[in-house]
Amino acid sequence: MPPRWIRRLVLTPLTLVLLVVLLAVMPVWLLLAGALGPLGSGRLRALRVGWMVAVYLFLEVVALVVLFALWVASGFGWRLRGPRFQRIHYVLTGKFLRILYHQARFALGVEVSVVGTDPDVAAPGQPELVFCRHAGPGDSFLLVHSLISWFDREPRIVLKQTLQWDPVIDVMLNRLPNHFVTVAADGEEHIAALATGLDDNDVLVLFPEGGNFTPSRRERAIQRLRDLGLTAMAERAERMRHVLAPRPGGTLAALDAAPEAGVIWVAHTGLDKLLTVADLWRHLPLDLTITMRWWSVEPEEIPAGRDERVEWLYEWWARIDDWIDHHNP
Repeated sequence: MPPRWIRRLVLTPLTLVLLVVLLAVMPVWLLLAGALGPLGSGRLRALRVGWMVAVYLFLEVVALVVLFALWVASGFGWRLRGPRFQRIHYVLTGKFLRILYHQARFALGVEVSVVGTDPDVAAPGQPELVFCRHAGPGDSFLLVHSLISWFDREPRIVLKQTLQWDPVIDVMLNRLPNHFVTVAADGEEHIAALATGLDDNDVLVLFPEGGNFTPSRRERAIQRLRDLGLTAMAERAERMRHVLAPRPGGTLAALDAAPEAGVIWVAHTGLDKLLTVADLWRHLPLDLTITMRWWSVEPEEIPAGRDERVEWLYEWWARIDDWIDHHNP
């Protein structure tokens, strides 16, 4: 990943020019995809994908312009970390994700259903740690959208470093209290720093699996436990068919740094079969309902010891796996 100054002064301006050029030719592609649609499967796959690409390109261009204006208005970055500009950036993130969500419902045939009672994130007054399973395209976008738009929370997110190749994600999320980690590093110190000082509308978002679920990653995660001599954990991970074995390090760091926070466990299903771009294309339109389940745990219910917390994490992950097994479409 290039240094930040190269991304800001070179890559972001070049990307903006490229986005404008692509956006200018998108109407031609959309008209062509619409005209050829009846000659194919009749499912208008190219038109649906083209429309989502056009929407995303448009949002990227608008967001980059707005972000530059905010940088100037903040005194060329001087007040960007102040509460007023932080709130503005959360509102902008929420609008960006809200438009994407509604367009995905329209173009791709995606619906979201939340089962069970809403978690405590619906009521302000207590910071929360949100631990979510990771599977399928866009589940992290959906989770952050729900936290900002449905529950009026300000998430702090742990993300993969490669996401910074997207200029809007790079600029927007680096202005907010988030952290980008490399694949090789767990970043436990950074996770602890993010979890420190959460206020009443903050949430820390973490994916304990450390990556998107695939069958091959599941096997590698089990083998990793065996290589570390953690035979009992490997056997428990083998019994979980829909999730990866969780990595306790980041979860424990967050719990230690935020003893006043409650915990929200999030499971979802519906995206599980969309493992590759080919899977996504083959299933368009998706006509898909993503089912989400939230569980809330109060701070006083969280185990105190390290070993007890690792056991607790695995128990919850087994519960999430069992829920997915019963609700997988």
